[in-house]
Amino acid sequence: MSGLDADLIIIGAGPAGLTAAQYGARANLKVLVIEQFGFGGQALSIDVLENYPGNVGQFDAEGNMLSGPKSGYDFSQDLHRQAESFGASFSSGSVTSLKKDEYFLVDLSDGKTLSAYAVIIATGSKPRPLDIPGEKEFTGRGVSYCATCDGNFFRGKKILVVGGGDAACDEARYLSRLTTKVLLIHRRDSFRAQKALVERTLGNPNIKIRFNTTIREIRGEQKVKSVLLADTKTGEVYEEETDAVFILAGTVPQSSLVSGNGLKTGLDENGYIITDQKMATNIPGLFAAGDVRSGVFRQIVTAAADGAVAANNAAEYIDEIIYRTKN
Repeated sequence: MSGLDADLIIIGAGPAGLTAAQYGARANLKVLVIEQFGFGGQALSIDVLENYPGNVGQFDAEGNMLSGPKSGYDFSQDLHRQAESFGASFSSGSVTSLKKDEYFLVDLSDGKTLSAYAVIIATGSKPRPLDIPGEKEFTGRGVSYCATCDGNFFRGKKILVVGGGDAACDEARYLSRLTTKVLLIHRRDSFRAQKALVERTLGNPNIKIRFNTTIREIRGEQKVKSVLLADTKTGEVYEEETDAVFILAGTVPQSSLVSGNGLKTGLDENGYIITDQKMATNIPGLFAAGDVRSGVFRQIVTAAADGAVAANNAAEYIDEIIYRTKN
C-alpha cells in the first residue's frame, strides 16, 4: 500500500456507483464511495421498479404473488447493504474538485483532500428545468421534479405532468393513484417512452393526455394556481387551472468535475462524459459510469452494468500500477 486514502474512489452512489463499489470491493480493493445526497440517486424516486431483470416480487409455492416488485428505494438500500457487506466504505460529502498528479486527489467541501489510484465518476444527472416564468418561484410550492417525493401533498387535486419519456409516464401513473385529475402534456405527437409504459399510460382513466402542447408559464400567488399552455400546431395559448406541476422533461449530466478549471475529459455535445467500452475516459485511471456517461439508453440496468465494467477495469489499472511500483 502507498498510504493513499483508498485504492478506488467512487464519486456518486446511484445504481452505477453502488454496483461499482460492490465489484471493486469484491476485487479486494479498498473502495470509498462519496455521495452528496442519498444512496440510490434518481432510483430513489421510482415507485415500482418493474423493468429491472428478476425484480418481480415474491411468490408462494403455488405461484401466487405475495408482494410486487421492489421500489427504487428498497432496491437502492439492498445495493448499499450489499456493497458494504463486501467491504466498501461510504462517506457523505460534496466533491468540489478533482485533480491528478502522481495519484488522483479529490477535494471535498469540508476542506479535506482524499487520494486514490483510480476514480470512477458516477454522479448521474439531475432533472432538466424548463426555464419558464414561475418555475423557480414556485419550486417547492406546487412545482416539483419528483412525484413519489411530493405527490402525496396533492392527493385529490389537479396535477399537471410535463414530459414524454419513461419518467413522465411512470410518475404520471403514480400520481393517478392519488388523484383522478392528472393531465400529462407532451410537446410532440407521440411519447418516446417504452411501449409497455406508453400503453399503460394511454389506458389509464385517471390520466388525460394532451399531445403537441407546451407550457409557457406557471402562475399563482403563494402557490401554483394555473399554467399557460400552448398548442404547437394551432398556436393557441390558453390558461389551465392546476394545483401542481411535475416537470419530467429530461436530465442534465452532472459532469462539472471534469469540465471546469481542473481535470478535463472529453464531453459530448450535451455535456455527457465520453468513454470507451471499458468505461475509461481519456485520462488514465479515470472512469465514468451511469447517467453521467455518454450513451443512447439510460436505465438502472445499464447504469449497473456500467458500474461493474468500470470497477473491473479500474481494478486492472490499479493492479498494473502496483506491479510496476514493485518491479
